[in-house]
Amino acid sequence: MKWLWLALAVCAMQTSARSLDREAFTFTNYNLNVRIEPEQQRIGVRGRVTLRNDSISPQKYVCLQISSSLGWRSIQMDRKPIEFVSQTYTSDIDHTGGLSEAIVTLPQEIAPHGSVELDVGYEGTISLDTKRLERIGVPKEMAKHSDWDEIGESFTAVRGVGYVTWYPVAMESANLSDGNTLAETVGRWTQRHGDSAMTVTFESTSQDQIFFSGTPDMFSVNADKDIAKVAVFSIVRFGINVPTFVIGNYQMLPATDMSTVAYMPGHSDASKAYADVMTKLDPFMPVGGKARLQVIELSDPDAASFVTEGMLLTPLKPAATSDVELTLVYAFSRQLVRSPRPWIQEGLAHFAQVLHIEQQHGRQEALDYLNVHRTILLDVEKAAATSPRAAAKNNPETAYSLINSPDDIYLQTKAMNVWWMFRDMFGGLNGLAAYRASEDKDPAYMQRLLEKQTHKDLEWFFDDWVYRDHGLPDFRVESVYPRKLVNGSYLVTVTVENMGNAGAEVPVILRTDGEEISKRLEVHAKSKASARIETVTIPREVVVNDGSVPESDMSNNSYKIVLPPN
Repeated sequence: MKWLWLALAVCAMQTSARSLDREAFTFTNYNLNVRIEPEQQRIGVRGRVTLRNDSISPQKYVCLQISSSLGWRSIQMDRKPIEFVSQTYTSDIDHTGGLSEAIVTLPQEIAPHGSVELDVGYEGTISLDTKRLERIGVPKEMAKHSDWDEIGESFTAVRGVGYVTWYPVAMESANLSDGNTLAETVGRWTQRHGDSAMTVTFESTSQDQIFFSGTPDMFSVNADKDIAKVAVFSIVRFGINVPTFVIGNYQMLPATDMSTVAYMPGHSDASKAYADVMTKLDPFMPVGGKARLQVIELSDPDAASFVTEGMLLTPLKPAATSDVELTLVYAFSRQLVRSPRPWIQEGLAHFAQVLHIEQQHGRQEALDYLNVHRTILLDVEKAAATSPRAAAKNNPETAYSLINSPDDIYLQTKAMNVWWMFRDMFGGLNGLAAYRASEDKDPAYMQRLLEKQTHKDLEWFFDDWVYRDHGLPDFRVESVYPRKLVNGSYLVTVTVENMGNAGAEVPVILRTDGEEISKRLEVHAKSKASARIETVTIPREVVVNDGSVPESDMSNNSYKIVLPPN
């Protein structure tokens, strides 16, 4: 009879789990003690997590998820064991393609905005695992260059959410074969944890250095000495960053004001090449302060680079290519402007890459780079009507806006273009020097900051591009009226129509027999606007948009001028 009652209790908890709101709680604080045994590929974690109910309903159950290669050992509340059921949960937020999920039954419901503290213990192994990528058809040899996370005797590098769930999380299932659900699921996590904090005490059985994407970093350590076997790190506002740890037998270049370079034995020449490039880079970001970066070598020479708070993990190539320079610019710029909002921090970091291209190769090559990457925007907007976006419970215009959209490639690309348009509209971004992440408490903070610096009304632009997703503009030259003046010059009146649902300030270019004259024109959604351009030579063509503004159709952007007979 006792076993029957136990079975009934488990069934009842599993029934509740099926209706569980896995994303009801936000992890506001982690305090973890992490023991790494590289020779066994093992990790053991004990610590405390603080969770806040951010749903609109009282919550009786808490979901805790870790990698499927790890197992739960204990969960306590007020130092007393608490009832939980552990199960396997399929999800690609972990490189194994699965999670060890604990459904915890709380003694009493947690009201909205209420918090609960849980002491947790779990352990297991973390080895290189490419299951989730192989499951969608990626060859194993290629997959391991992307999912390179592992604890190993000679090298350890483990990224957090979206790669390896080495600390507890709570998310709905995400599948790489199901469109953009993985990026959106991780994006929701990123937004919810923009103000969360983590303190980690690492202990390793090896004598190698420990690196973590938090403080203290290598700038506070004498590069000629080993880091202690036990090291305490902290990271705040880690939502947009991925807590990552690295352990290895690294050698160090002497630290500079900008960077440290940790390299593997025998790779000193490559490390010096990277250090030399970094001393010459200028991220061209109009902000105060300096960016400091740890560059840490990955053991796989073909591994994909990865950037998180203060840390660039990358193979060190013998010669620094243009791709290496762009990666370094991105990593440095991400440190210069720190924000809890992905569209600001990630957008500006990618925008800095375009500025670097412009500085090195000119404006046209920068515009070409933007246009190549805009394919992502066009594909998303074309698919909007039939994608899950259109069926979103919330208004898809706001649910997929820059302030709400997940931190994925679409968001990064759109934000990069928004900052490029801002630069063209204002003649620069000097207003960013006044940005303070600690003061960014509401979505309109950046709008007010830029309006104060530029003395422009930007409500219409932020509404179309930031607060809501109105798609892209679609400009066309509706009419051109050239008139010869008594002094022999021409006054050309150009009317531009925007058939799209988003407005923009766009360049209108008049081409003549001897020159090109450009004038900027603000054209709101579903509206028309006119510009007058004077020229002393014969006008031949008008073009709206030089590629600096993303739009849905650029095939109708030019107009050949036919002058009336004298």
